Formats: sequence, C-alpha cells, structure tokens
Amino acid sequence: MPIYEITPSAIRKLGETTFGAAGIRERADLQRLLRSNIGVVSPDTLVISEEFGEWEDSRRRIDLLGIERDANLVVIELKRTEDGGHMELQAIRYAAMVSTLTFGKVVDVYADHLRRIGEPTDARTALLEFLGWEEEDEDLFAQDVRIVLASAEFSKELTTAVIWLNDHGLDIRCVRMKPYDDNGRLLVDVQQVIPLPEAAAYQVQVREKEQRGRQERAERYGIRRRFWQGLLARASAKTPLHANISPGEFNWIGAGSGMRGLGFNYVIRQEEGTAE
Repeated sequence: MPIYEITPSAIRKLGETTFGAAGIRERADLQRLLRSNIGVVSPDTLVISEEFGEWEDSRRRIDLLGIERDANLVVIELKRTEDGGHMELQAIRYAAMVSTLTFGKVVDVYADHLRRIGEPTDARTALLEFLGWEEEDEDLFAQDVRIVLASAEFSKELTTAVIWLNDHGLDIRCVRMKPYDDNGRLLVDVQQVIPLPEAAAYQVQVREKEQRGRQERAERYGIRRRFWQGLLARASAKTPLHANISPGEFNWIGAGSGMRGLGFNYVIRQEEGTAE
C-alpha cells in the first residue's frame, strides 16, 4: 500500500523504490542500523550477537541473534530483496542450532559481541538486568526460539510456508520494510504482515489450545495402549482369539469368530468398558 504526504493543497503519493536502487546494502547498512535499533522489527529484544555462527561443521551465520524479556531467543534474518528469498528455511535451521544454548553460553556470546562493538559492559549483569532476574535460571531460559524475518517484500510461497509453520506450533513473524523516495530522502514503511498485530494474541491462544489438545490426546492414547497391552497379555492365558492382535490407539480391539457376521470385541470408553 502506498504512502501519501498531505500538504495544504494536495495529497501526494510518495515514490516507491528499492534498497538496491537507494544504495542500501544488506549487511553493512540494514544489519548495522537495526543492530542498534532492533525494536523497529522486534520490540523488547536485546541483540546479543551479530553474524553468529558458533557451531561445528557449518559456515552459516545468523544476521542478528537476540533475546526477549521472557528469556526466549530470537533469530532475526534480513533481506533487502523484493521476495525474501528462502530466508524462512535458513531461519528454521538457525533456530534449531541455537535452541540448545544455555544461559552461561549466551553470556559468553554476548560478552564477545560487546567487545566487538566496543561497549565496556559486563555481559552477565546486563543480561540479568534485561531479563529482570536476580540470578540465572536455566529452567526458564531459552524454552523457545522465535523467528523474525525482515524484508522489503515476501513472496507468496514464503508467506504460505510461514502461515503453515505457525499453524503447526512455530513462532515466525514477517516484517515488511518498504522503502520510499521522498525527493532524495529515504523513508521506510515498517509493517508486521504475519501475523497481523491485531490477530497475534488470538493466534497465540489458538496455538496454545491446539498444543494442549495434542498433548492430552497423546497422553490418552498412551494410557489406552498400555491398557490394551495388559488386557491382551491376560486374555492370551484364556483364549487364543486375540493372539495376533497388536495393541493400538483406538478404543476397541476386535477379532473374528470364523462365522460370518459374528465378531468379538473389547471396547473401552471414558467411563466404562465392555465385551461385545
């Protein structure tokens, strides 16, 4: 959507441009500027590393690595392109790689980052202060990894993939940074497009409800499978009828009698069990 300037005599449409046409580079400009102003694309986030790549057997590097006030890590990937490329695939790999970082390791990473940018600050003290903690708590630290993708635009393939991944439990946000040329001044319209800010809280609630539902179903299926294992073991001492039946997740186990239309079933419901 274009941006307009309101003057006393007219509403003037600003001209769209690209970061490339404006001479803005990805790493030397966008990444450098956002490092000190990360709230533009990820509010309440502290940048703890730039070009992070401390892992074996890989030369891949995260543009910016941050941490939120709830102690979750944030992988931030930047592109100045008009489609976002394949940044969602890169970011998922990075999120998996950093998911095992401990508080102690993050202190070391942040200390190295502070040295590189010339800030004489104690990393551990700064992290604890940012998180509002008096002491470190590994049990609460980095329980999840959020992903922020910032680009001039996103392709349909990328947004479709991100929406699908979010529906399956990931937390990925797409932030569009659209440049405009205002008579030599470079302006940037920053908008979170996925998820829409107005729907973000609702989507989190829906995702949490679905996760609880999946967990409850998994627990229920596990209990049922263990029950069938015990029942079949005991029944095998009485009859070979269900000898070749394996315990499963369904609420019934059946076997044929050898006569058409006549079967023998065990059935388990929430409040009762029957033999049919």
